[in-house]
Amino acid sequence: MEPSREPEFLPPDGPLREDVSRLGAMVGRMLAEQGGDTFFARVEQVRTAAIRRRREGASVEELAASLAGLDADDAEALARAFATYFQAVNTAERVHRIRRRRDYQREGSAPQPESLLDVLGRLKAAGVGADELVGWLDRLWIEPVFTAHPTEAVRRSLLEKEQAIVASLIDGFDRERTPQERREDDDRIYMALSAGWQTAEASPVRPSVQDEREHVDFYLAHPLYRIVPALYESLAQALQTTYGVAIKLPRLLRFASWVGGDMDGNPNVGADTIADCLDSQRALVLERYREDVATLARLLSQTEGRVAASAALRARLADYRARFPAAAAQIRPRHADMPYRCLLQLVGARLALTGDESSDGYPSSGELLDDLQLIADSLFQHRGVHAGAYAVERLLCRVRSFGFHLARLDVRQDSRVHDDALAALLADDGWAARQADERARQLRDYASGGARFAISHAEVVVALYDVFATLGNTRRRYGGEAVGLYIISMARSAADVLAVLALARYGGLVQDDNVPLNIAPLFETVDDLKNAPATLRALLDDPVYRRHLAARGDQQWVMLGYSDSGKDGGTLASRWGLQRAQVELLEVAHAASIQLAFFHGRGGSASRGGARITPALMSSPRGAVAGVLRVTEQGEVIHRKYGIRALALRNLEQTVGAVLRASLRPRVDEPREARWREQMDALAAASRKTYRAFVERDGFVDYFRTATPVDVIERMTLGSRPASRRSMRGVQDLRAIPWVFAWTQCRSILPGWYGLGSALEQGVQQFGEAALAEMARDWPFFANLLDDVEMVLAKCDLDIAEAFSKLSGALHEEFFGLIRDEFARTRHWLLRLKGSDALLQGDPRLAASIRLRNPYVDPMSLLQVDLLQRWRAGEHTDDAVLQALVACVNGVSQGLQNTG
Repeated sequence: MEPSREPEFLPPDGPLREDVSRLGAMVGRMLAEQGGDTFFARVEQVRTAAIRRRREGASVEELAASLAGLDADDAEALARAFATYFQAVNTAERVHRIRRRRDYQREGSAPQPESLLDVLGRLKAAGVGADELVGWLDRLWIEPVFTAHPTEAVRRSLLEKEQAIVASLIDGFDRERTPQERREDDDRIYMALSAGWQTAEASPVRPSVQDEREHVDFYLAHPLYRIVPALYESLAQALQTTYGVAIKLPRLLRFASWVGGDMDGNPNVGADTIADCLDSQRALVLERYREDVATLARLLSQTEGRVAASAALRARLADYRARFPAAAAQIRPRHADMPYRCLLQLVGARLALTGDESSDGYPSSGELLDDLQLIADSLFQHRGVHAGAYAVERLLCRVRSFGFHLARLDVRQDSRVHDDALAALLADDGWAARQADERARQLRDYASGGARFAISHAEVVVALYDVFATLGNTRRRYGGEAVGLYIISMARSAADVLAVLALARYGGLVQDDNVPLNIAPLFETVDDLKNAPATLRALLDDPVYRRHLAARGDQQWVMLGYSDSGKDGGTLASRWGLQRAQVELLEVAHAASIQLAFFHGRGGSASRGGARITPALMSSPRGAVAGVLRVTEQGEVIHRKYGIRALALRNLEQTVGAVLRASLRPRVDEPREARWREQMDALAAASRKTYRAFVERDGFVDYFRTATPVDVIERMTLGSRPASRRSMRGVQDLRAIPWVFAWTQCRSILPGWYGLGSALEQGVQQFGEAALAEMARDWPFFANLLDDVEMVLAKCDLDIAEAFSKLSGALHEEFFGLIRDEFARTRHWLLRLKGSDALLQGDPRLAASIRLRNPYVDPMSLLQVDLLQRWRAGEHTDDAVLQALVACVNGVSQGLQNTG
């Protein structure tokens, strides 16, 4: 390894350095207290050796030797110690982001980049007028979709401890705090660190669907529930400042979830989990509303004689006193002259009845909105603008965003499961093998309601019948907004979509002779993406489906799979396949006069579509955003984006701003793009060929299973569904998350770059280096792709990857030489085309962050190699070694930050 003298902190980041040093010292003191001085000395010895490797270029073997042969318990404790350092660094960096945001707001000389004030200023400078901007606000549909896909499942108790540390660090922003107050801050931080050390990071029991739902609900019902009104207030303020416009903002934001509805490959999900999750989400959001209504009742103590209330409000109060006499009797006589408080107490009582499904409860969130708006209007009319009206407005904002369902529930199932059910219903064992056109013709009568299936008691049929029946009951009970999309995994033809219509009718999901369901085919593999336009064209040409779509407002959703396309063809072929598919799908939709909306199935890592939101949207095809962003959020990404209120707000502001920019002023038409697309076709084909040659090479599956810790990942209790769809016969059977997770753990992160170097080299030979450099400089799509790959390369460590590779025995020489050569080729050509001398030369902050973490990641990686060798030699039976391995995997995940 080449020595590095680059700094871990940038000159403006002095406060971050102080926080890292402060937390690091506390972690060290805590480790000595909890593990003893000998243990802490061992931690420091390893840490010093890791730093020496990075700074002086010492060999990886020297560091590995210092970690070999540790007792399993000692190895686990060592891994947890380094992971605790990571938690401290990660927390300090999150707090520093909050500090930088406050500095921008305090100085006021220039808006923070990508803030709403910055975005609106850019749009105004680009010629966007107030009317055009306001018109687009009505079209915005931003919907983060929280999935159960696990690359991280931090216990709620640990999340709360992290928040305690964050709160204490933020308190430290106040330079006027007394020495006593600062000591109390340190005591709270030290207590949280110590309690965290004594708490297992995850349960040894695989989480149930209910556990996954509670994990996602934590973010929805706590940080997000609290900050959503602040997002609208921030946008309103930016509009006022930039355009002098004051309007009532429409709903821009909503949330959705896959937890409890994602049946694809998960036998634990079905009709019962759909019903349970919707019931639980409803109960949770109603509880939040009751708390807020009670708070408002205490706040709005205005009394008659001091200030008037509107006649409409007094009439509503009289009506509710009559309708809810028991609740009215609970109002204290001394509060009888407080009309707002009295009405809010009765609103709270009605909300309680809503939770009990009483006929006296609210039938929908719309009626609750009416009551709250009545109160807000009365306050605005009677000098109450600064006496509580804004507090009511915040609750109105929450109810508009979360309804009575908290988050819409998507449902997903594999097209092959639908085929199995249809084979049973039609008594046709060869159904799935029939041509798509033939299946579509046979399904039309069933999909339109012209024919009905005979009753079948086949297990797969009964399960799907129950799902659609439950969705029908859900609509009747909670309203249409509670149900999101029905997503078809592995969708390959129009017949796959008609199959859902036919099965939905079989399950009784019918309203006014239509199926009230938005059906979204998911195009996942590179070939599926290539064929997606033809599939959509056939679907839109089908008269039965067009009638269905007309009843859905002529809007068609299409989901794009970043994960499986990347696993199937490599990063370059995947990203280009996704870009090209969007262009061609939009052309098909335009020709058919329907509105097309994309749902992006992104993961956390770059090889699964993880990306910074602004460059990702600004490099999208023209018209692909059009005010709509629906995107999956999963794994450690959820915690990183939404775990802390201030950062959740910043993330949502960046998202709204990026959608506005990409919609109102997408990148301009580029006459060179036709040529670039032809060149990209060739590059993608070359990259895919190189990638497929590697993963299809004889012995690859054995190499993958021995040169990565995938066998450990498969035993980790991260999620409720299995790691593979079927028995592991090849890459195609492994889910994308453990695929990327395993390569990340061994520090090669191969799916994020393999094949790119060969493609660039061939592209230079075919088109010339100047042509590719032009694309890298002037084409946002290609530039963004190279930026993402550059970040992945910067996180790789090929020396450590080689240590893992040697675990494969004789396969090491055959495969690792290919990896090292392709890595060098990719790095060389990426830097040449970008005109850079070193990775991340244009992003010094990220480079410094990676340098800060590397000395702590390296020991856990090498410790993992030693433990893997011992665990496998013992035929995977030593549970103590497995637990130490799990601690290493968790620690490396926290250090690299984006694992799956």
